[in-house]
Amino acid sequence: MKIKLICVGKLKENYLKNGISEYQKRLSRFCQFEIIELVDEKTPDKASDSENQAIMAKEAQRIEKRIGQRDFVIALAIEGNQFSSEKFSQLISETAVKGYSNITFIIGGSLGLDSNIKKRANLLMSFGLLTLPHQLMRLVLIEQIYRTFMIAQGSPYHK
Repeated sequence: MKIKLICVGKLKENYLKNGISEYQKRLSRFCQFEIIELVDEKTPDKASDSENQAIMAKEAQRIEKRIGQRDFVIALAIEGNQFSSEKFSQLISETAVKGYSNITFIIGGSLGLDSNIKKRANLLMSFGLLTLPHQLMRLVLIEQIYRTFMIAQGSPYHK
């Protein structure tokens, strides 16, 4: 199985880089894991709705180029479905059983995701109503992906 994480924006903080690197190493036992960082558009202060839409559309074009035709796409969006860790593990396992060998997660930029990306997604997923920095969300998501594999193998890591 190959898992790809497409992120808009660069990771800046070393403590987050270290945490992500640790989970990438751990995930290498279970899957091929790749992070793709895309350039984020600069958002002017007090940008209008149409300016924000144009920014998200540009970011969406970059994202779309990195999604495979046969990828199962999970986009992070506040209006998405919420899962317990156990249900998330079950979802990942069932996705593989249904014949998807590539799962792509998408974390948008500071404005969120363009509607075209949300429409392309097989699933919209939310980690709750809290707003988290996109860089921190990357670490949280990668840890949860690792947790899904540990749950699936019955490891005590989840306890």
